Amino acid sequence: MPDRPVPVPVERLGFEMPPAHTDPADERAHRKERLAGALRLLGGYGYEDGVSGHVSARDPEFEDCYWVNPFGRAFAGLTAADLLLVDGDGRVLQGERRVNELAFAVHAAVHRERPEVVAVVRTQAPYGRALAALGELLAPISQEACVFYEDHALLNEFAGAEDASRIGRALGPYKALILRNRGLLTVGGSVDAAVWWFLAAERAAQVQLIARAAGKPVLIDHHSAIATRERFGSDLAAWVNYQPLRHNGDTPVASTS
Repeated sequence: MPDRPVPVPVERLGFEMPPAHTDPADERAHRKERLAGALRLLGGYGYEDGVSGHVSARDPEFEDCYWVNPFGRAFAGLTAADLLLVDGDGRVLQGERRVNELAFAVHAAVHRERPEVVAVVRTQAPYGRALAALGELLAPISQEACVFYEDHALLNEFAGAEDASRIGRALGPYKALILRNRGLLTVGGSVDAAVWWFLAAERAAQVQLIARAAGKPVLIDHHSAIATRERFGSDLAAWVNYQPLRHNGDTPVASTS
């Protein structure tokens, strides 16, 4: 009889666990690198629309200051050196371009409501927008969708960027928000987690729409949905899931930062 397999050590997973920084400058550089890479990845998926779409990351040192992509630049070619440091009032503190002040106001409002959140993703993806047009939550019809079970909200009225405070409050304590007639917004304790939740919500919306078009989806029961969310719905699980995309799906662009 063969020997019983032994667990694979964490160090052999092929990527590092979320780092713990003691120097704010190191943490800032890490967040900026992850943010630029995430924007390139989202651009590769086509998840931007003209000048719409932003991902923001809280600065680890300066209160009410956030790193964000500049106005009018395609996601695909962005590097850490291109990012802007913007305060909560939308004023550019560092960087050579403008920020989309109206769109960024939503990010600032979410960051203010959720001081523990590091990153916010609010960009354009077709299935999330289609589900938002129906004014529906993500249903627990797959294991993947269960990570959002009772952990996302619906703002069931049309709210534009001028309603930033209302959007910030509507998210509540959850990881995702469906903005009716607009699309998806996700947050996380790291850039990696926030972006993974956006991708996961978009895919869950796609499956839900396909299933509804084919027939009547069968819901996963409450107890099982909760257990699945508890197992797979943490920011650490999101961070781990994102790593193959970061390494294999994104072609890094040389940064001068």
